[in-house]
Amino acid sequence: QVQLVESGGGLVQAGDSVRLSCAASSSTYVMGWFRQAPGKEREFVAATIGTSAVTAYGDSVKGRFTISRDNAKNTVYLQMNSLKPEDTAVYYCAVGGRYSRRTADYDYWGQGTQLTVSS
Repeated sequence: QVQLVESGGGLVQAGDSVRLSCAASSSTYVMGWFRQAPGKEREFVAATIGTSAVTAYGDSVKGRFTISRDNAKNTVYLQMNSLKPEDTAVYYCAVGGRYSRRTADYDYWGQGTQLTVSS
């Protein structure tokens, strides 16, 4: 069992930047972020794979968001820049044993943190 504790989020304005953090209780191979807006399916945002810092991004955030990890702290970060109202969602941290963009392939999930971007 891996516990995930997220922090960050809140209410910001369009164009602002926010950093989310997610601390895991133990090391994991893949650490990722998903988001879910009201009435929509949970969407892949980004993932970081292993200790080699390989990363992957969803098309809607590529170039604006940056995922990183501190392996010594078992923590993954999501730096979000140039935020847009359509980035408003609950953001979830997730970990798993193999890289995937599918929610079903992640084993453990955080409780989620709300980000609201006003126009």
